[in-house]
Amino acid sequence: MKIYILDDEIEIRNSLRNILEDENYLVEDFASSKSLLKAIQKERPALVLLDVWLGKEDGLQVLTECKKIYPLLPIVMISGHGTIELAVVATKKGAIDFLEKPLSISKVLDTISNSISVTSQIEVPEIKLDYDPIIGISEGIKKVKFAISQAANKNARVFIYGENGTGKELVAKSIYMNSKRKDQAYIEINCAAIPEDLIESELFGHEKGAFTGANEKRIGKFEAANNGTIFLDEICDMSLSTQAKVLRILQEQRFEKIGSSETIHVDVRVIAATNIPVEDAIKEGKFREDLYYRLNVIPIHIPPLRERVSDIPLLLDFYINQTVKENDLEPISLETEAVSVLTNHFWPGNIRELKNVVERLSILTIGNLIKVKDVREALVGFKKAEEIFKQGDLKKAKEEFERQYILKSLQINDGNVSKTSKILGVERTHLYRKLKSLNINIENLSE
Repeated sequence: MKIYILDDEIEIRNSLRNILEDENYLVEDFASSKSLLKAIQKERPALVLLDVWLGKEDGLQVLTECKKIYPLLPIVMISGHGTIELAVVATKKGAIDFLEKPLSISKVLDTISNSISVTSQIEVPEIKLDYDPIIGISEGIKKVKFAISQAANKNARVFIYGENGTGKELVAKSIYMNSKRKDQAYIEINCAAIPEDLIESELFGHEKGAFTGANEKRIGKFEAANNGTIFLDEICDMSLSTQAKVLRILQEQRFEKIGSSETIHVDVRVIAATNIPVEDAIKEGKFREDLYYRLNVIPIHIPPLRERVSDIPLLLDFYINQTVKENDLEPISLETEAVSVLTNHFWPGNIRELKNVVERLSILTIGNLIKVKDVREALVGFKKAEEIFKQGDLKKAKEEFERQYILKSLQINDGNVSKTSKILGVERTHLYRKLKSLNINIENLSE
């Protein structure tokens, strides 16, 4: 979660930053209202800490301006001269709480935690979408569906955030299918799955003879998506040179094919997605900040499965029934304790992992009842990842899970990478890169 701090005293800003970063919050601090408001217009933080007295500026006026942009944005006021009257005025203007200087670390952290918790409990209206493949009734999924409904009837660009396997493709497709462009082209591109030397040709097309191997003229994805929608998945894996060209298309709605000077004008709605923290990619110089601001008009955050546990029984029912139907099986049910084990699994691979486990259980279990021992055996390969997760290291847990998940898929397919890539839903070249990064030797599947 990102927190913005506006205070004219650099010591206060530094102190708050150190406290909050120690608690794993992302922090940006500002010395002027102009810089804060500019940042807020580009990205909505989880909370703002706002000083009442800002030299020549009035913090209460800044509060009003922030609320004009995001009416529900939680804002906590800070003052060295706090009075009851001032706190009442700030509350009436929309502040969620009031802190007095000198600041208490515990008070600051409790206030932030409570403020974020309160605003996260705001009831989201029930949304009925014409096209709705997303299964779930949790508050997190209700928020996603509400965001889809808001994005669908606009023409603005959308940036979808979520871990691997959370359903970013479904969200993108739902926006498209509920939009005015649903009768036009919809094109998906996995930026991580296309080699760097081919992605520009894939996106923008090329003329015959433009480069070695260009034996015929090719129409790029942006041209093919004219008047429709293009979904750029895993966009943070796109090369910087290609990012520059995509930025130009967003700014000018025009481009040239490789090997051509002819300008092509297009009207394309862009939906982008990533499974990594964009701020980290920007800091590391892997992703252009100006492109991020162009894409991040409507942000949609998809919660991981471990944060929407109430949806797991619904997902289990859906994937069991789907597997039974697709494989012409007899009806299958789950033992109550088996449901409990599956519900309490930490699911680092999210819905994709759940779907894979359910399919395997449904097909391999003898009889029409999946028992708790079957479930525990199916999950045994992921115990190490779960232990790492419980130690608080999510990144290492996800890497270990991914390793075990790919190994099991390869073992099921006798080491066949092509079959495995289809089951996992990734391009073969992308899978080969994953095998290399995870040190998986396909010639030795007994590890």
